[in-house]
Amino acid sequence: MGNPNVKRDGVESEFTEEEILEYSKCMQDPAYFAKTYLKVISLDDGLVPFDLYPYQEKMFHHFNDNRFSIVLACRQSGKSIGAVGFLLHYACFHPEKTIAILANKGATAREMLARITLMLENLPFFLQPGCKALNKSSIEFSNNSKIIASATSGSSIRGLSINLLFLDEFAFVENDAQFYTSTYPVVSSGNDTKVIITSTANGIGNVYHKIWEGASTNTNEYKPFRVDWWDVPGRDEAWKLSTIANTSELQFDQEFGNNFHGRGNTLLDANDLLTLKAVEPIKWSENILIYEYAKPEHNYIMTVDVAKGRGQDYSTFNIIDTSVQPFKQVCVFRDNNISPMLLPDIVYKYANVYNKAYVIVESNDQGAVVCNGLYYDLEYENMFVESQVKANSIGATMTRRVKRIGCSTLKDLIGQKKLHIIDAETISEMCTFVARGNSYEAQAPNHDDLMMNLVLFAWFTSTDIFQGLTNIDMKNLLYREQLKAIQDDMLPFGIISDGSDHHVQGVGDGEGNVWFEAEYERDPLNRRLV
Repeated sequence: MGNPNVKRDGVESEFTEEEILEYSKCMQDPAYFAKTYLKVISLDDGLVPFDLYPYQEKMFHHFNDNRFSIVLACRQSGKSIGAVGFLLHYACFHPEKTIAILANKGATAREMLARITLMLENLPFFLQPGCKALNKSSIEFSNNSKIIASATSGSSIRGLSINLLFLDEFAFVENDAQFYTSTYPVVSSGNDTKVIITSTANGIGNVYHKIWEGASTNTNEYKPFRVDWWDVPGRDEAWKLSTIANTSELQFDQEFGNNFHGRGNTLLDANDLLTLKAVEPIKWSENILIYEYAKPEHNYIMTVDVAKGRGQDYSTFNIIDTSVQPFKQVCVFRDNNISPMLLPDIVYKYANVYNKAYVIVESNDQGAVVCNGLYYDLEYENMFVESQVKANSIGATMTRRVKRIGCSTLKDLIGQKKLHIIDAETISEMCTFVARGNSYEAQAPNHDDLMMNLVLFAWFTSTDIFQGLTNIDMKNLLYREQLKAIQDDMLPFGIISDGSDHHVQGVGDGEGNVWFEAEYERDPLNRRLV
């Protein structure tokens, strides 16, 4: 092995009574073990004892007492070094355990293993379990425990029996959904398997955000642990102001304030996304999620997006109740295996269930198959027809203009609370629907099929046909709401009248002053103000 600071495998040692007592104390208390015997590299002072912050000591106990832990920590707080210290304790005092360190990049995972190696090298020999093998990507101990380091991928730990899984900066992992789906069965199969997830906030809608939200509301098996910027010694209000001055308030809020903002390039504003809350469907079958049964005399609009049915993109539909304000999502369909030839029957069935809902099918590509099957074969006539004189005009063509109007209108509908979305998968797609060039699409590897249902619905609300169906002039309504919001922002306190005949308006500024509008006259040609 060639490392004189690490006890070799098979080396026998005699323990003093004092060492036995210390060994027992370290085994029972990981925080005591870390602050008494571990050493770390300080940027200013080099190799120093691991002087645990108060929060780090609590975090050690949190990891020890809970099977599934998730940590939301501000940037540069020392969460990662604290976590690897706990991993070393676990390996030293728990024989025959396999510990996996997974990070966004393999180099990052190996760097964490290097930190563990440094800690191991500086442990007294009576605490070292002995090593069978030690390299850049793994450590195998004499007690048959081992630590491996790898990048996060679907195959990184497949086939292994993992006893403790550590995921560092999990909010920044690409293809996080695919990775977690393939990894979770590996760690959930054992009765005492532990999972530790740590990260700084990085937008909403990713797997890390979903797990944290579930842990915070006690709706999953994870237990949350939060590290705020003021938990780190040396960080005070002056430090905060200095950091904001060198970055920005938004950047500070996300990186140090532990607040989940949108990724910055999402169609919908971060604050609007954060208000969206998913609810459980009242019925779930055949890939149909029903959130509200059809109500007599209510009007419903169904928008349909069609995929090839080959296990990739999803065929979807959304049913929206337009008889209530805000409009309400009541039924969702999502299936990536159904053939376009079979989809018309399902659309037909649920369109009839929801009071012969008005159906708008995106006619691009495979959509034409569904349009023709629904309109001609099943004779469902309550559908959007692009042109009465143009052949093959059943359904709506998703042109750049239609998508642009749909995206803009959807942003207004959500922002002005005119559309109530409650389906979890739809909300997830909203969180990953990002700018791409001059348009919007799903951020890889996510999908946007349900989102395109909403884009199509939003576009339709801007048409005269929608106004005729609902008696709602949505374009004018959204404009009035926008105008009102602008006026509310501009006027500090309100309008004051002095009671004179010409009703000159004044604005009170809250300090006893009243500001009056200047009176302008226009020239006869209405070309300029005089």
